[in-house]
Amino acid sequence: MIDKLSQREELKKLLNTRMPYGKYKGRLLIELPEPYLTWYHSKGFPKSKLGEMLHLMYEIKLNGLEDMFRKMK
Repeated sequence: MIDKLSQREELKKLLNTRMPYGKYKGRLLIELPEPYLTWYHSKGFPKSKLGEMLHLMYEIKLNGLEDMFRKMK
């Protein structure tokens, strides 16, 4: 069982991580446009922690949860 503190820390990290490269370098992951994340989804997310975070952000946006997470930030 993952403890709640770890979950909060991971969520905090997700909401404060900036894209380190590419067209959207410097933008928070929550600010990435959905078409960009959809493109990554079709291409394949990187095999890294960043890739996991991009995939999670894709799922958040796909399921219409973006506003809820923005409010948490």
